[in-house]
Amino acid sequence: MKLEYLKNVASIKIDSPDKCIGCGMCTDVCPHNVFTMNNNKAEIINKDACMECGACKLNCPVGIITVNSGVGCAAAIIGGIINNSEPTCGCSDNGNKKSGSCCG
Repeated sequence: MKLEYLKNVASIKIDSPDKCIGCGMCTDVCPHNVFTMNNNKAEIINKDACMECGACKLNCPVGIITVNSGVGCAAAIIGGIINNSEPTCGCSDNGNKKSGSCCG
């Protein structure tokens, strides 16, 4: 079974691609193959596969990867599977959007 996450909601980005030193650590630690190396620079090739675990950010020696780990839609998907329900990531409080939370 291939897991699919919510489209266009992952917070992951490479802030300064030109500062990438080409170590490949992000490709090594990412469990979902979000990254590839292109001309010795990290590149995001599958943003929608990102589960926002934060391993790439934690292991990037030059600190150019940004991701809101520990929040977001990965927890929503997993919770939906466990509870056999639709994914929910706490974006609303009785229908009102909470500021600064979840999946955009």
